Amino acid sequence: MRVSQYKDNSNASIYFYHKGLIKYVGVMLKGKMEVLTDQKPKNMIWKKGDTMFYKKGVIDPDYCVLKFTATSGRYYCDLKTENFDIE
Repeated sequence: MRVSQYKDNSNASIYFYHKGLIKYVGVMLKGKMEVLTDQKPKNMIWKKGDTMFYKKGVIDPDYCVLKFTATSGRYYCDLKTENFDIE
């Protein structure tokens, strides 16, 4: 489902956070998601146990690699936010 969405619209974001005892810190990265179907990147990240999800192994036609490239972000901490660009 996500792969077809990224093929239609490559805009994407990823959010990381840490919830401590006293404060909450988060970072959202915004950018583009590429769907890589070339064999080289697929081979690079393939693990033996992945056959649980892709029965035909690293050559399974449903197996692909998602490559996220961030262009900007937003940092959150102590009820304050800060936007930033990534060059």
